[in-house]
Amino acid sequence: MVDERTNLRQGANHDVIATDVRTGGERIMRIDEVYDQRNTQSGERPARKLHWQKVILQGTTVFAGDSNAHSVQWDPRCQVQWDAAFWEDVIDENGLEIGNDDGEVTHHCTTDGHEGESVIDLMLVNRPITQWSILANDHATGSDHEVIEWEVEVVRQEEAGH
Repeated sequence: MVDERTNLRQGANHDVIATDVRTGGERIMRIDEVYDQRNTQSGERPARKLHWQKVILQGTTVFAGDSNAHSVQWDPRCQVQWDAAFWEDVIDENGLEIGNDDGEVTHHCTTDGHEGESVIDLMLVNRPITQWSILANDHATGSDHEVIEWEVEVVRQEEAGH
């Protein structure tokens, strides 16, 4: 049972919100909520300015959010790579695993009258995922993104060498 949550708010313009989850005063997990959206005025993507190595803990760290990027690395149906190099590098440089079920659609859209679907909502972890699923329509958000439920193996600090 989690008895405390500390929101670190370390994001660039709140595009990344790091939340430490504690039980009994001990940090058991960090959850980083990511929204990687291009700023319409500057063209920059503020979430990409964060020093990711400082956010990732040796214990359990979960990145979950909207990457707004398309890659065959997390979507086997992807036909055009788009804005993916940054996230592919974060995954590789930090030893993260993609927690999504292979090719499970997380985003639905309509562009120029054509309906489309993709995998742009990612879950990246440094510990094994024990469960990952898209919740059914009874959990609809009114968004074009699916609700994702997940569980991850937690490593306590003393087990992680802290």
